[in-house]
Amino acid sequence: MNAHEKLNYLEFPARDLAAARTFFETVFGWRFTDYGPDYTAFDATSAGIDGGFFRSEQSVSTAAGSALAVLYSTQLEQTQAKIEAAGGAIVRPVFSFPGGRRFHFCDPNGNEYAVWSDRDG
Repeated sequence: MNAHEKLNYLEFPARDLAAARTFFETVFGWRFTDYGPDYTAFDATSAGIDGGFFRSEQSVSTAAGSALAVLYSTQLEQTQAKIEAAGGAIVRPVFSFPGGRRFHFCDPNGNEYAVWSDRDG
């Protein structure tokens, strides 16, 4: 749903669009539509928000001052295992914060994301 002055779309850089697509399809079940050789889009129904990946040699990370996209999981450790099995790298292990626990990971293109949960173990 498009809502006036609300977040509507996210875009991420990716050196390898096929790797980004495969990773997010495998781990999170996102669905994609390709728009030429330099762009692939995911939909809000599968990802929670519409967005896409554009071909770029850059990557996003909090160390470089980037915003952080945070996903939610009801089974944090299971999600972490799926990320690692699909070629993602854990860059900040699970830690607690007021309201829950989370970890940070990089996708195969080096983009940093986080996953959080408000559930124990």
